[in-house]
Amino acid sequence: MNFQNAAFEFCAGRFHQLPASDLPEIVFSGRSNVGKSSLINKLLNRKALARVSAKPGKTGTINFYRLPECRLVDLPGYGYAKVSAAEKQRWAELVEGYLGADRKIACVVQIIDLRHEPTRDDLHMIQYLLDQELPFVIAATKSDKLNKTQREERLAGNRELFAEIDDVPLQAVSSLTGEGIEALKDHIERCCEESGASASS
Repeated sequence: MNFQNAAFEFCAGRFHQLPASDLPEIVFSGRSNVGKSSLINKLLNRKALARVSAKPGKTGTINFYRLPECRLVDLPGYGYAKVSAAEKQRWAELVEGYLGADRKIACVVQIIDLRHEPTRDDLHMIQYLLDQELPFVIAATKSDKLNKTQREERLAGNRELFAEIDDVPLQAVSSLTGEGIEALKDHIERCCEESGASASS
């Protein structure tokens, strides 16, 4: 799979605006300002295909990026306190509507910040993915911000926290140094292949 063959396709601010689900979808989920857009840009080897906002909570749409084999789907970030209650409700309806719409979701890349313990919102999102039986991988971003000892301590803490979740990889990644990017690409490619195979069987 050539990740550089991606193009921005569509953004949806309401559930009824979602495009048809005719390709495997790789979904990126995480709190505001956790580095979703930067991670997508790094995966695609593009500097600014996914727009990186300086203001957390600014991106309120689901953004779709198309490759020949799949779509990358960037969900709006959650957990930003300064967003109005009405806007939070719209986001919740949009995201839950998307995830519950029986789309061709091959994998959710659930992003957490390796520097800190997962937030309550992170844990709620992970539990939601488990309840919906959606396949996902946990990507721990900003590994470059920690020294080796801190990095290993945080990874060990996360592995212990998620020890009861079977068959869910935990991958440290850095959009700056490229750590873990190739491993995440390999996982995405496998998920797309498996999704395509199950759809044709």
